[in-house]
Amino acid sequence: MRLFPLLAALLALGCQQNIHNTEAVRQGVLEHLSGRSDLNLSSMDVSVASISFKENEAEATVSFAPRGAAGGGMSMRYTLERRGGKWVVKDKASAGSVPHGTEPGPAQPQGESAPGSPQLPPGHPPVGAAKP
Repeated sequence: MRLFPLLAALLALGCQQNIHNTEAVRQGVLEHLSGRSDLNLSSMDVSVASISFKENEAEATVSFAPRGAAGGGMSMRYTLERRGGKWVVKDKASAGSVPHGTEPGPAQPQGESAPGSPQLPPGHPPVGAAKP
């Protein structure tokens, strides 16, 4: 009978998901963005370009590009927190964006783009737009 508590503890540990991986973070970002009616995620390739974990928090740079197009995408930074067995994007998480192949520059007025900057993927809100 002394083995039962030990077996129960081992089973509980085995059932916990290791979510410290790229796909779990990507899924958290996709779930966050799926609630937005102004985005068409099915027309975008979404990938995690870089990620770092610190306890129950993850910092990720996520790349967005038009599906099937070469270049012209952009990257967004997200801060996620572990909630249960998944990652959830924290409020004010997309603190900055950097279009692929360019350096951050002065902020552009909403709806305008810098000369020579790549176009955003279809359905993507303007860079610097406030969240609803």
